[in-house]
Amino acid sequence: MRLRALLISMTLCGAVAAQDYRPAFDPSQLKGPTSGPVNEIMVLGSPHLSHLPKTFQPASLSLLNDRLAAWKPQAIAVEERSGPQCDLMRRYVERYREAIETYCEDTAPARAATGLDVPQATAEAEKLLAAWPTAPSSAQRRRLAAVFLAGGESTSAMVQWFRLPAVERRAGDGLDEVLVAQLRKLESSPNESVMIAAQLAARLGHERVHAMDDQAAGRPYADRKAAGEAIMKAWDNPANKRRQEQDKVLKEGLGSAEGVLALYRAYNSPAHVAASFEIDFGAAMNEPSPQRFGRTYVGYWETRNLRMAANIRDVVGVTPGTRLLVIVGASHKGYLEAYLHQMHDVRVVDTVQVLR
Repeated sequence: MRLRALLISMTLCGAVAAQDYRPAFDPSQLKGPTSGPVNEIMVLGSPHLSHLPKTFQPASLSLLNDRLAAWKPQAIAVEERSGPQCDLMRRYVERYREAIETYCEDTAPARAATGLDVPQATAEAEKLLAAWPTAPSSAQRRRLAAVFLAGGESTSAMVQWFRLPAVERRAGDGLDEVLVAQLRKLESSPNESVMIAAQLAARLGHERVHAMDDQAAGRPYADRKAAGEAIMKAWDNPANKRRQEQDKVLKEGLGSAEGVLALYRAYNSPAHVAASFEIDFGAAMNEPSPQRFGRTYVGYWETRNLRMAANIRDVVGVTPGTRLLVIVGASHKGYLEAYLHQMHDVRVVDTVQVLR
């Protein structure tokens, strides 16, 4: 009995020690460099424009885009999967089938038009950009757009498309009629990667955007129905009901540029970030199913955000001293800012201040 009591006591003490322990090393307190321009990253939490009511019009993004342009980002990253990641996942199709079907672009039409598969197109795009002239011709832009499409980077292709004069947005130089139709469809699709990121990149003279999402985390649930029911039950909470009421009011103003800017200010506020945890991930983490479905979901979410943060860090790591705008679904904002803040050579910018 004494041995059993001792073991229980040691287990409890170990649990308390694990909960109370704080690592002495804190990278966020060791910022650098001591000289030279710092890396600045601003995370814009966004609704997914495709989910907004029909009262939303793309022209209503004007004030928001003006605020972002005034901040003068030197690079833009978006919540999309890169061509290389999708190419890698296709090599493990049984593992990633659902993610491939949901998130990865079909590059077959662009491969047929250019003769390039994803690895070849990725290498060709880097080669073209390395020798990119100050004043590229329309033919060069059409060629690069086609190469980006073959590489699974359609938003970067849209940057080139938007940088073309209207009369030059046509087939030729690798863009066939099928690819032109694809670009024209994207041009009018309600998508923040195109309507905000690609438009802004073209306006600021960028040649591309950076895809930073990651869908390689997690595993399919063995019992999808039970998992879905458990997580939906967790989401049925008072904080979510308050959010729905707040969203209803915000979305009434989407017909004007002022209303859209107000929505983005709200979505990037500390209160919105805190509520997202209470509504979603905090609730899921504590849902009581014996299979611990909610904790599996939170594990996927944290892993995905860590990998996204790593991809974002890589962008400014390649070109130190970069001012980078990240456009991402609003639920990611708090996690990305927290993870990026841990990086030695990153300063996270207050989005609310920029949107004032």
